[in-house]
Amino acid sequence: MWRRLFTKRMLIALLMGFSSGLPLLLTSTLLQAWLTRQGINLGLIGLFSLVGLPYTLEFVWAPVLDRFQLGVLGRRRGWLLATQLALVATIASMAFFDPNRDLLAIAALCLAIAFSSASQDTVINAYRRESLADDEQGFGASLYVNGYRAAMLAVSGGGLILVHFVGFHKVYLVMAALMGVGIVTTFIASEPRLTAPLPRGFRESVVEPFLSYLRRPDAVWVLVFILLYKVGDLVASNMTIPFYLKMGFSNLTIGVVVKAFGFWAIIGGGLLGGALILRIGMFRALFWFGLLQAFATASFALLTWTGPSIGWLAFVISAENLTLGMSTAAFVGFMALMTDRRFTATQYALLSSLMGVPRVILSAPSGYLALGLGWPLFFMVCALLAAPGLILLRRFRHWLEVPLDTPDPAECSRETAALIE
Repeated sequence: MWRRLFTKRMLIALLMGFSSGLPLLLTSTLLQAWLTRQGINLGLIGLFSLVGLPYTLEFVWAPVLDRFQLGVLGRRRGWLLATQLALVATIASMAFFDPNRDLLAIAALCLAIAFSSASQDTVINAYRRESLADDEQGFGASLYVNGYRAAMLAVSGGGLILVHFVGFHKVYLVMAALMGVGIVTTFIASEPRLTAPLPRGFRESVVEPFLSYLRRPDAVWVLVFILLYKVGDLVASNMTIPFYLKMGFSNLTIGVVVKAFGFWAIIGGGLLGGALILRIGMFRALFWFGLLQAFATASFALLTWTGPSIGWLAFVISAENLTLGMSTAAFVGFMALMTDRRFTATQYALLSSLMGVPRVILSAPSGYLALGLGWPLFFMVCALLAAPGLILLRRFRHWLEVPLDTPDPAECSRETAALIE
């Protein structure tokens, strides 16, 4: 089993996860720290999450990514290279603006970064689904999550440490250079084999992917579940950087303890989660990992009573990152299993767009919510927001517990394919 899991395909999943995670935090964590240090109003900082709207709308242009091949690298790798080059240009441009004078221009650049990043994510998710077998999706997702979290360390950990020495402007130039990891990965990756002809015409490219998804059992309820599963965690995470700073932690402490120290808990959580999915199945993994994540979110309230204690900060961050790595691995693997290989980019984009709604739209008033409730109650409410998703998960138990090594739907009988789709 280990020889099958630790392959070039899994290494590609890890590196693509890094390329996927890097842009997101440049318009959230690092940007929040920059705006906070420049004295921008907390409510406006919360509203900046709206620049992530492309993450909730990527399904609109995903059919183009399924339908057309760009350049000579192939359908998936051609689009990957184009989006990555766009990210290098837009991220580097952030270095030439100042929040106190150019806030609107910075918002426009963040919107462009989010559009390019969402497009890259759509192609990466399609690539992972098409290059890995069904029973490899969970472990592949855990490696993707670890790569994603490595990017989080590079941006919000290493980035904040670098800010201490060179300032925010030069840090954005460094982060643009780090996108080179994704570009190199695109060239060393192998183009996935086409299992069906490219979609032709409007109906095959746009209509059929959505109709194919909606024919599945519990299709609408799956969409609702994806919307709800991580809503509490995402709303809370939108305010964690301002929270640390308001509690009296320095940029250096946040970079070293929150990001660098917490990174290893994320790595452990992702690997542990991927291994446990193979052992306990997707249903139990989603339920127990989600429940543990809710308790970890609530634990942030402890810091309001302990004050700026590095020891308590390390404890809370370890718990949060461990459970976050586990729950995200299960969630990403679940979404991959919900897609049809004929329309991977479009269907995965639909699901991941819904996943982005809590982070972008529901998180927008998080700053005002924290101001109104106070920090302890804010994190308690965020923890309770996990309950609806965990309750709804029970509806899928009868078909979600199908073994992960079930053959691909295209190779099954009509009845079996209907069950696992």
